[in-house]
Amino acid sequence: MLNSEIQKHLRHNFTVNVVDSAFFGLGSGFASFITIIPLFVSSFTSSALLIGLIPAIPRLGWQLPQLLTANKVASLRCYKPTVLVLTIHQRLPFLGLALVACLQPLLYNQAMLVLTFAILIWQGLGSGLTATAWQSMVAKIIPSSRLGIFYGAQGAAANMMGICGAFVASFLLNQIAQPFNFALCFLCASVAMALSWYFISRTREPVSEPLSAIETGREFWDSLNVILRRDTNFRYFLMARLLSQLPLMASPFFTLYAVHQYGMRETSVGIVTGVLMVTQTIAGLILGWVGDRWGHKLVLQIGCVACAVSSLLACEAPNLNCYYWVFVGAGIGIVSLQNIAALMTLEFGSQRDRPAYIGLGNTLVAPATILAPIVGGWMADNIDYRTTFLVAAIGGLVTALILQIGVRNPRVNPLTSKKA
Repeated sequence: MLNSEIQKHLRHNFTVNVVDSAFFGLGSGFASFITIIPLFVSSFTSSALLIGLIPAIPRLGWQLPQLLTANKVASLRCYKPTVLVLTIHQRLPFLGLALVACLQPLLYNQAMLVLTFAILIWQGLGSGLTATAWQSMVAKIIPSSRLGIFYGAQGAAANMMGICGAFVASFLLNQIAQPFNFALCFLCASVAMALSWYFISRTREPVSEPLSAIETGREFWDSLNVILRRDTNFRYFLMARLLSQLPLMASPFFTLYAVHQYGMRETSVGIVTGVLMVTQTIAGLILGWVGDRWGHKLVLQIGCVACAVSSLLACEAPNLNCYYWVFVGAGIGIVSLQNIAALMTLEFGSQRDRPAYIGLGNTLVAPATILAPIVGGWMADNIDYRTTFLVAAIGGLVTALILQIGVRNPRVNPLTSKKA
């Protein structure tokens, strides 16, 4: 009965959730955590450490709360109401950024820093509180045989709309005086996020029995210990994900280094944001197909090498035209080590254990997510940007080696998730 309901609404749910992702991507183009927001923050601080934390905040916020919400999510019969309430905290903060930008002429730099980072943390935690319920809802309404296509379509729609947002943002940044250019970008982002919320609210989710038979919090936490003790393959996967934060730590510094080293202007910042999103669009479709055909482990290794190459190219690019290729490598790495890594997490364990694996696969990575950019920012402040890029490149190659030696594709050999 449940399967027939899912099939009945599959086309509708596929469509509204892809459109939701498209508008979310549009908002992300206007308020990119890789280019636009770091450039905004650089107008009232020169600290590479603080600026380097900006892209880590949404990743940390996405990862950290998931384990704390996994048990509650596992007991739900319908995920959509929880998603709709919690995701407001993922979208509303962009309106807060617009208000803060308008207040910049009236506030001291320190007050701007505190308010901006408080809003970014609010947004990050909002996404993390939503994450487990949203992933569980998607896994419920989209059959497993269509998940790869669904995530590919979502990513393509988000990035294509993000490209539009990025190019409009570059025009606004160039034509309107600061800080009102940033305020308008963030306002456009908040409108796009509101439209995104509307379309996700159109999801038709059938009511079902909870996945988990665990009744108490103690039993749930004990089950996590069992997973970590028995599932050797998953432990190596977690190790690789922890190390993968090193190659990712370089991305927020690429724009700043280009501004300092090559004199990149605001218009070019919008262009590199577009290059990044075009790359993510194409990479998401191609790497999703590669992962479906040969396993997501290979995709993660490709991402590690792409991050390493982009970091080395950032050190050696002779001019700004060559530097655009840095963002191509960064886009491939971000898709692989963030999106595909999260999708691969869903392949470990059984359906009953899914919320626990989702929580473990994200929350345990959170300390490295925040530590890596702190280390990268400290090196950029106290040594130079090139040192940060070199360490990121080494981290990418080491992560690829760990994946090769220790991790097996769980979809190819599901029994690995049961071996001690």
